[in-house]
Amino acid sequence: MSDSQEAFVSRAITGKKLLYLEGALGIVLGASFVIFGWYVLVIAAVSIALSVGVDFVFAKAKKQKIDESWLIFPLLYALMLPPSAPLWMAGVGVVFGNLFAKQLFGGYGRTIFHPAAVGIMFLMISFPALIFGWYDPEVFGWFNPFSQASLDALAPVMPLHQINAGGSSAWSLLDLALGSVPGNIGETFGLLLIALGTVLAVLKVIEWRLPVAIIVSYLITAGIFELFGATGGTIPSVFTGSLLFGAIFIASDPVHAPVNHKAIWIYGAGIAFITFIIRYFATFAEGFIFAVIIMSAVGALVDAWLTGKEETA
Repeated sequence: MSDSQEAFVSRAITGKKLLYLEGALGIVLGASFVIFGWYVLVIAAVSIALSVGVDFVFAKAKKQKIDESWLIFPLLYALMLPPSAPLWMAGVGVVFGNLFAKQLFGGYGRTIFHPAAVGIMFLMISFPALIFGWYDPEVFGWFNPFSQASLDALAPVMPLHQINAGGSSAWSLLDLALGSVPGNIGETFGLLLIALGTVLAVLKVIEWRLPVAIIVSYLITAGIFELFGATGGTIPSVFTGSLLFGAIFIASDPVHAPVNHKAIWIYGAGIAFITFIIRYFATFAEGFIFAVIIMSAVGALVDAWLTGKEETA
């Protein structure tokens, strides 16, 4: 293994930090169960089981143990799915993400793109009619895939769509912060996500500058565009879609994020800018997943360039 590969492997979250991260995601899943119902636990279980199956096959072929991250990637992936996701679709996405973004690169610590993000992006492109079906738990209660009433209640609109279109939504900022709104499984309870992100930063599981750089940059970007007539509902839009969840749990993964402090702010600003542009101008209502994958491709280069300049200064 080269020195650069060793450096990336050494960034991987392990030991107690990994347990803290798993605990935080478990809390998010528990809150999602309260909001959306029992089916979200089934989606998570299927995602975890199939991902572990892929891990097991590759570990067996390499005559190695399954790495410590076996739970993190499928759980993150499941929390970014809609609570109505068909189980076959959840399975296809998690296998694709694990296989093409994790195993083919040599496993956790060597990946270029976050496997959970790759799995979700694959579904967004391949099955847009199914990945974009949301459910309002405040109106219809828990989602039941065996109930025609639940299936009839699915809609292609969540608060983010309304905010992108007109700057406001039918749901108040308090509704968005407390989570009982249409959205993906783990992404609606904004106050809980902020609290857990703060705890993870204090415990040094994540670098606090990473989510802060993304959120602050997004607010600045949206504010500037609104000066020229764009609508984005600046603060409410932070509490909708994947932005808050992704900034805390996806973009902050140390394997894919820069280490240099200046590079972190460039990385965060890039994710924020691309997210806003896709949300406001592109076909997809949500742009975070595309943004984090694009910036993961250039983040390491910016990191190395700035670090090199500081070392030679």
